[in-house]
Amino acid sequence: MNHVHRLADRSCDTSLVPDAETLLELLPDPLFVVDGQDRLVWLNGAAEQTFAYGRRHLLGLPLDTQVGPGSALAGLIASAREAGAVVRGRHMRISGRSPMRDAVHDVEATPDVERPGNVLVALRERALGDRLESQLQSRGTARSLAGLAATLAHEVKNPLSGIRGAAQLLESAAAEDDKDLARLIADEVDRIVALLDRMEAFSDRHPMPRRPTNVHEVIDHVIRLARAGVASGTTIQEAFDPSLPPVLANRDALVQVLLNLVKNAAEATGQGGTIRIATAFDGGLRLAPRSGGPRQALPLVISVADDGPGIPPGLLDHVFEPFVSGKETGSGLGLALVAKVIDDHGGVVMAESRPGHTEFRIALPLAPAGDGR
Repeated sequence: MNHVHRLADRSCDTSLVPDAETLLELLPDPLFVVDGQDRLVWLNGAAEQTFAYGRRHLLGLPLDTQVGPGSALAGLIASAREAGAVVRGRHMRISGRSPMRDAVHDVEATPDVERPGNVLVALRERALGDRLESQLQSRGTARSLAGLAATLAHEVKNPLSGIRGAAQLLESAAAEDDKDLARLIADEVDRIVALLDRMEAFSDRHPMPRRPTNVHEVIDHVIRLARAGVASGTTIQEAFDPSLPPVLANRDALVQVLLNLVKNAAEATGQGGTIRIATAFDGGLRLAPRSGGPRQALPLVISVADDGPGIPPGLLDHVFEPFVSGKETGSGLGLALVAKVIDDHGGVVMAESRPGHTEFRIALPLAPAGDGR
C-alpha cells in the first residue's frame, strides 16, 4: 500500500487535489450527516436548497424539525445505525417544507464507522427520473404518430398543389369582387403546405449526418441569433462548463432545437424577462437505445430556463407530443420536433415547470474518442 502511495506522490501534485468535503460540496445531490441524536451536524449546498434553509440555521437542529417526527427518513437512518450497514430506500416521499415535500427521493443512509452514531444520508430526487420514464414510454407512440403525419403530408401536398393552381386560374378570371376570395384560397393552401413541410421533418427517410461538435460554439451562435431577433427584449444569462468534450451531433439541427427553445422561453417571459442557458456534466443519466443493447451514458447536459409563468400542470406531461400546444396560434409541432431531433441524436429532452421557472434539459452522449468525422 505504501508503494502505491509513493507512486501516486510522484505522478501528481496533491496540492491541486481538492479535499473530500470540497468534492461533496460540489455534488448536485443533497447530502447531510446526523449524529447519534439525529441532529444535523453537516450538510452540503444542495441539502440547504432541499431543506430551504441555510446551514447556519440548520446545524445542531434535530432532523425531525425539518421532516416531521416519526418520518420514514428517520426510520431509515435508525435502521442503518442499528445494522451498521448501508440501508437504501426507493421512491420515498419525505414530509417537510417545499421543495422537499414536492419530490420523490431515493435515499441511501451510510453509518460513519469512524464516528459511531453518525450517519451520512444521500438523497437522489426521483421526480426527474419518473418524468423521463414517462416520456420514454410515449416515445414510440409519438414517433409512430409523427411518421404517419409525415407520410400523410407527402400524399396531401399533391392535391393541394392542384387546388392552388385552380385558385390562381379563378383569380385571373373572376370579377374584381371575387378575386379576394380566390386569393384567400391560395393563401390558405400555402399555410397548409407550410405546416405539412414541418410535419415531413419527422420523416426518417433522410438520416442526419453527425460529427463531433462543440456545443458551446453552437450555443454562442444561437445566442447571437436570439439577441438579434426572437429574444431581443430579454436578458440572456450564460453558465457554461468550458471543459465539456464534443458531442456527436448535426450542428444545424442542434442550432434549430436550441433556437426553438430560446424562442419559446422569450415568448413565455415577454419583454424584460430572463433566460438562462447552461451546460454541465452529469454522469448519472443513462438511457437504453431504441435499437437495444446496453444503456448509454448521456453526460452532457444543456438547459434552457426562463422566469415566465410556467407550463400548465395538465400540459407538462404532454408537451413533447405532436399537435399539443399551450399557445392559441401554435401548431404543436415545435417541441415534438425538438424531442424527435434529440432522440435521433441518441439523447433525451426533459421539461420541468412551476410558476416563475420553466426549464428544458437536453442530455446527449459524448462523441466517441478518436471519432474524426
